[in-house]
Amino acid sequence: MDIVLGPDVYVNASVAIGSPPDKVVQRVLGQKKGQSKTTPWVLDRVAAMLNALTASGVFKKEAVDQQVALIKQLVTVVEASGKPLADDWAAGLVATAKAASAKRVVTDHPDLLAKEKIDGIEFISSEAWLLEQAMPPPPPPPKKK
Repeated sequence: MDIVLGPDVYVNASVAIGSPPDKVVQRVLGQKKGQSKTTPWVLDRVAAMLNALTASGVFKKEAVDQQVALIKQLVTVVEASGKPLADDWAAGLVATAKAASAKRVVTDHPDLLAKEKIDGIEFISSEAWLLEQAMPPPPPPPKKK
């Protein structure tokens, strides 16, 4: 698998059923269980973001641990080099992609999408990734005579 999912995609999929992030997660994790990789950094961010949503009642406090455990069941957790700070999404996601041998990160984080590519890792939105997946493959090259 050549992509990793950003923590925002997991969180948005957890709270907005039917949204583009939810469709990405369903497609990536539902069809290819265990093929998608992530790191403890991403899982920690998911837990922190879901916990932050409990104060507003968007997500139930008792469901946070269950949701993170479910994600862990559907992915392979790999260790990234270094320990990016919690709020350093660029470093955390680049390290995650490299640890997963992925060239792309699906995220809807506007600052990362604006940069498009960092240290050889491309950032793509959930909507753009879904559109790519819906496109037919290119035709084969013409045969040489």
